[in-house]
Amino acid sequence: MPPIYLDYNASTPIDPAVAAAMQPFLKEAFGNPSSGHWASAPAKAALERARGQVAALIGAAPDEIVFTSGGSEANNLAIKGTFFTPNRHGAHIITSAIEHPAVLAPCRFLERFGASVTHVPVDRTGRVDPDDVRRAITPQTVLISIMHANNEVGTIQPIREIGEIAREHGIRFHTDAAQSVGKISTKINELGVDLLSIAGHKLYAPKGVGALYVRGGVELEPLIHGAGHELGRRAGTESALLAVGLGAASALAQDLAPMEHVRNLRDRFWQALQNHFGDRVVLNGHATHRLPNTLNVSFVGKIGADILGQLSDVAASIGSACHSGRIELSPVLAAMGVPEKIGMGAIRFSLGRMTTRDEIDQVVERLAALK
Repeated sequence: MPPIYLDYNASTPIDPAVAAAMQPFLKEAFGNPSSGHWASAPAKAALERARGQVAALIGAAPDEIVFTSGGSEANNLAIKGTFFTPNRHGAHIITSAIEHPAVLAPCRFLERFGASVTHVPVDRTGRVDPDDVRRAITPQTVLISIMHANNEVGTIQPIREIGEIAREHGIRFHTDAAQSVGKISTKINELGVDLLSIAGHKLYAPKGVGALYVRGGVELEPLIHGAGHELGRRAGTESALLAVGLGAASALAQDLAPMEHVRNLRDRFWQALQNHFGDRVVLNGHATHRLPNTLNVSFVGKIGADILGQLSDVAASIGSACHSGRIELSPVLAAMGVPEKIGMGAIRFSLGRMTTRDEIDQVVERLAALK
């Protein structure tokens, strides 16, 4: 049986059209985009074309896009760049209990420099209550950072509502949209955000490239200081090769129609699991406010790692972590209040544009044979 890949939330393959767009830059257009001569002109033009493609995907202006090395750097730039901005008026940050480590770790780091951080809770489905965000605001709050969609359970947050609260109080608002870009609409004016992070390898682009949307007029202290690239927001010679890859992937992602097919496959998967396992399988995350490709389920009384260990040719992720031989419940599921008996059996299946119906049916059969 050919191996089956159901871990698209971890990383996506490079789309053939993206690879084709990048190919010329492996051989030609090698000039430094900032050099200003004949060798740099094609690279500069490609870089700016890609910037426009990324901007168009989220409804931004091209000069509001900063190319980064990925989603983690984009998150760090948004959070640390805000905190270290000259003349900031406070040192309080609000985030959620289920953020990606690329948000939680920078917040912990900033506590060493005097920041105070409030982690608002989530409900049993993984959703933040906007009123909790409102209640957490103080006169010292300088940033709210809430992810658009959770990487483990796929739950989509009420970003628009939180954005309205942020605007009411004049507080900068950031969202980590690494998991949502290309799967659901991520237009910045609909979301009401000032900063939005993108990760290329979640979007059928290569690893090593991402972007941060920075609303016009928002000042950020750079993480990387140098020659003033990216309008002074991120020093370092830009890679036309990687930017072209992200731009091509962004152009493809404008069409969300393929995600309806993915949603149908995911729902078929979930229905089949319920038919086979009944109340011995539980959905983790919100039933409707959820990414169309994500299915996080718990096999009650089982260990997710043990199940996947018997499906060595199926790539998926478990909802627990093994440290020194001890399996621990995922912090996301723990924050959601998922009981350990249920959470330890969690597996995240995340589908993509290349997933087939036959692959889903095969995985269901394999799982049913294990019971």
